[in-house]
Amino acid sequence: MLLGVAREIAIVDSNVQKASGESLDLNHGISFVNPTSIYQADYKDGCQNADVIVITAGAAQKEGETRLDLIKTNTKIFKSIISEIVKYAKKEAILLVVTNPVDVLTYVTYKLSGFPSNQVIGSGTVLDTSRLRFLISQHFQGINAKNIHAYIIGEHGDTEFPVWSNAQIGGVTLEKYLKSCSNKNSKPYKEIETELKSIHEDVKNSAYKIIAAKGSTYYAIALSICSIIKAIVRNEQTIMPVSTFIDDYYGVKDIYLSLPSLVGQNGVEYFLRLDLSPEEQKLFKKSAQTVKK
Repeated sequence: MLLGVAREIAIVDSNVQKASGESLDLNHGISFVNPTSIYQADYKDGCQNADVIVITAGAAQKEGETRLDLIKTNTKIFKSIISEIVKYAKKEAILLVVTNPVDVLTYVTYKLSGFPSNQVIGSGTVLDTSRLRFLISQHFQGINAKNIHAYIIGEHGDTEFPVWSNAQIGGVTLEKYLKSCSNKNSKPYKEIETELKSIHEDVKNSAYKIIAAKGSTYYAIALSICSIIKAIVRNEQTIMPVSTFIDDYYGVKDIYLSLPSLVGQNGVEYFLRLDLSPEEQKLFKKSAQTVKK
């Protein structure tokens, strides 16, 4: 609505009354945003003409519960809804999975739907990457987060990690930039490295902190999903760390994990095969093993 991306937004929910209420609430603010048709729908009306189908159904993550703890419950839910979606969805539709654990459930969606892997994508670490860039920008002289090019990859969860070896600020490698900062601030580079590890931990724990404070995450995840939808609908060919199907990358195969990927009207065109450091390779394989358990 705010970005002017969608002409229509159909809300499908097993709780029809809630879906109707949500659509009515949104429609009441339509004069303040771009003209959009918003309505409660069943699977047929909601899916048959949709370019992007966003799947958010599932049990909510509870305080102290890991994303992987949700697998059994949400897989059962997905088995019931994916069959309804594919019954009516057009063959070129993009299925965007948001429900956690997103990597596992995106793979489940891929298998259940029969859609090509490029058309089934997960929200992945798009939000985690935004959190990382925000924290770096706040920690090091308030740099605009848009000028920070660093990615969180792997599982969207406890084994995700930042690719420091490929990170850049304004076209300069992060290591070179931070060494320059350490010279200016008389702060040893080793101390800065310790601070980076702290930033990584803050990224991993961000969702848990918000859940403990207010019960669930809402706004930043919504913004990240909107950015993915915009990249698809407008064919922006944007590099985003969505959860994508990996055929073979450092020996990791037949799995959905987050890697920087080119996103456009066909979903994921391809993922970037980053040159990971030996330690990052180990972390990536560990992340894959965790998701496959």
